[in-house]
Amino acid sequence: MTAYSRLEAVFRKSAAIGDALGVLQWDMATMMPDGGAEGRAEQMATLKGIAHETVTAPDMADLLAQAEGETLDGWERANLREMRREWVHAAAVPGDLVDALARAESACEMAWREARPAADFKRVLPALSDLLGLVRQVGAIKAEKLGVGIYDALLDQYEPEGRSAEIDAVFDPLEAFLPGFIEEALAAQARRPASVAPSGPFPTGQQKALGLKLMEMAGFDFHHGRLDVSRHPFCGGSPEDTRITTRYNEDDFASAMMGVLHETGHALYEFGLPKGRWRSQPVGRARGMVVHESQSLLMEMQACRSREFMTFAAPLIRDAFGGQGAAWEADNLYRRGIRVERGFIRVEADECTYPAHVIIRYRLEKALIEGRMELADLPGAWNEGYKRLLGITPPDDRLGCLQDIHWYGGSWGYFPTYTLGAMTAAQLFAAAQAADAEVLPAMGKGDFKPLLAWLRANVHGHGSSLSTRDLVTRATGRPLDPAVFEAHLRRRYLD
Repeated sequence: MTAYSRLEAVFRKSAAIGDALGVLQWDMATMMPDGGAEGRAEQMATLKGIAHETVTAPDMADLLAQAEGETLDGWERANLREMRREWVHAAAVPGDLVDALARAESACEMAWREARPAADFKRVLPALSDLLGLVRQVGAIKAEKLGVGIYDALLDQYEPEGRSAEIDAVFDPLEAFLPGFIEEALAAQARRPASVAPSGPFPTGQQKALGLKLMEMAGFDFHHGRLDVSRHPFCGGSPEDTRITTRYNEDDFASAMMGVLHETGHALYEFGLPKGRWRSQPVGRARGMVVHESQSLLMEMQACRSREFMTFAAPLIRDAFGGQGAAWEADNLYRRGIRVERGFIRVEADECTYPAHVIIRYRLEKALIEGRMELADLPGAWNEGYKRLLGITPPDDRLGCLQDIHWYGGSWGYFPTYTLGAMTAAQLFAAAQAADAEVLPAMGKGDFKPLLAWLRANVHGHGSSLSTRDLVTRATGRPLDPAVFEAHLRRRYLD
């Protein structure tokens, strides 16, 4: 066996362990009884330890060096690059710290599950403090190995080669733009006829049936995936067994409906990644969370909140709930779908206010990681951020700093990828329409095939063979340009 083929075997094993962890994580969030938490933490810590030992075996450095001198094709060379990146991240952290972090993540997530409904941040503070301390240790170690700052070292786990200086260059002007633009969008909305909220309640069973129907239309493969309920919507599992979740509010069907379409975008990306040999290799995985979030936000915000799609979907929505009257007409549902409103919940935010939610979190997590803010000050700093950017103050911790699972599950450095993903989504959707004039008209018939075909060819099928910058440039003809996102917002909300 060549050094390269031996490396493929190592990462094939690592991928199988990762798939098993994905299903265990899904089960913990959806089905597992609370009493199983301690045992599940042990299971997940053990598997993560095995995966870590597999990728950091003593001969890995030599194998990587030897493979560099072997004759490899383009995909193999790209795979070797991704292998090295994954190895650097894994080898930097000692096994005992990997184990401690896995256990702290499980413990903190379970504490968060109790604290969130109680709106009590103090209840989760001890577990979160322990977790953050370990995250900082990991970040410091990786920062030294990568030659970057501690926050960038954590960001790199989710967005390869992502750097906060580049994010600041995008977010600083966006942060200055948003308050004024939100005011403009609200004023423009006020000049139009007011949209009417369809009257509920909307039973969970009917909401689920509608979501399943829309998922199938979008191309979700139920032979390789399923929909369930969790406290926080997510997409997990593996490409052959993709699990998405949502949460239902019987007073508002649109929240779960759009949440399901959002997570379906993630799932379609997973389904479309390279198959066969590359399926179990680093090069066959999703490029990073900017691209992943672009796929969910493209599906939810760009495609399914379009007037064309809502014209098609309105009769389905009306029939699902037995609605009658003007509130159920396509134009009203479209205007409800693009309604701008200052709100507390990120996952329910509109396109105009959503970036503000992300920027607030990005600033806070960066300050916490870099030690410029005490964890006990998080609720107050969170509320101050909302007052400054959105003009509202969360009434309690449940609607404030406890609403997202990310930090409590150990995901630090993740949040900026949401808005970078939204910008990428706008640019990709514009390019898809330019390449195929049927993309948007097809949405008016409930036909996602033209859009999905373009995404398969230009995004999904590349896996991690290209950098995010190269992927976007190849697909759209230019690197990520925030002006495209701003133009989209102005066109949809001001024109």
